[in-house]
Amino acid sequence: MNMNSLKNLARRELVDLKQCIHGGEIWEISQKYKVNVEEIIDFSANINPLGPSPKSLEAIKSNLENIKFYPDSNSKDLRIAIAKHFKTIKPSNIIVGNGSTELIYTFTCVFINKGDEAIIPIPTFGEYEVAVKEAGGRPVYVELNQEFNISPSNLLSRVNHKTKVIFLCNPNNPTGNLMSKRDVLEIVEMASRRDVLVFIDEAFMDFIPNEEKFSLISEVRKYWNLFILRSFTKFFGLAGLRIGYGIACEEMIDLLLKAKIPWNVNYLAQVAAKAALSDINYIEETRKLIARERDFLCRKLKQIPGLKVYPSHANFILVDLRNTGLTSLQLKRKLLKYGILIRDCSSFRGLDEYYVRIAIRTREENEKLIRIIRKVLEGALCSRN
Repeated sequence: MNMNSLKNLARRELVDLKQCIHGGEIWEISQKYKVNVEEIIDFSANINPLGPSPKSLEAIKSNLENIKFYPDSNSKDLRIAIAKHFKTIKPSNIIVGNGSTELIYTFTCVFINKGDEAIIPIPTFGEYEVAVKEAGGRPVYVELNQEFNISPSNLLSRVNHKTKVIFLCNPNNPTGNLMSKRDVLEIVEMASRRDVLVFIDEAFMDFIPNEEKFSLISEVRKYWNLFILRSFTKFFGLAGLRIGYGIACEEMIDLLLKAKIPWNVNYLAQVAAKAALSDINYIEETRKLIARERDFLCRKLKQIPGLKVYPSHANFILVDLRNTGLTSLQLKRKLLKYGILIRDCSSFRGLDEYYVRIAIRTREENEKLIRIIRKVLEGALCSRN
């Protein structure tokens, strides 16, 4: 049997996942350049530089003997903890997934049929596009303006009888832009009247100190068409355990629970996530650190000639390099020689080869990044002259 025969047997048209390259490629870089992961400072992955909560680590250690049992297939205790954390929702409004990515694919598998259209503002996280295509749908791209902001009226003007879902990422990845609650609600309300679902990825909302002023979690019981995605990867540093969750009305959650695979979230991920939500000191310390270091890093990057630095509300910063004479891939390769890994954004639909994304890390690491970028760009300028 050859490849064409296998493709013909596949239930869905195969999607080339290479178009959706992620940050956090530290293991591949370690193997390729023959260096230990401890020697690489990873600015490509938007993960809390403090690492996991101490309470999460303790929960993992104290529960190791329980891995001999199957995990709770519906993550009941964690759903109760999440509902308690937000106060405005019930456990029945929550589904837990093996990372937020699993929930993106589960959602599209359930709600998108062949020929359906899904509106996706660009640039944004690439998995929405891939998941829509794998479900047999057609992505409809809406370009953001020059400052990467979304116009609700422009977005809604693209809705037609084929539109099934509108995808939003708030704050957006990789731009860091944050939509107002009023603008998002305008989209949700209009979509509701047109029988269109709205999928809002709030993976970076935890970094907003007053997140309740921007998040729509408190609105899910009011809007039948609203699904909100959250993650324990970014803010809580549990990337390797793969755990995320979705919030929606009970009817939507019931449909998704029936579609998900059994035992999709491992036991240690469930107990670690539950413990993380209870660590108030860790949550407050993280928000203070990110706010402080984001201001520092933005200010220092703006002082480097040739860099255009975009404002951000998340734990990363988007930078345009075109006036430095280097492409994103060239800068990435030069920084790797110094043990620094950044995100080349050329794979994001809607961006070109001159954008990079830089995650916020500790002061010491951020200072090293600034020092090395200055050195690399000064060297590049000298070589051109």
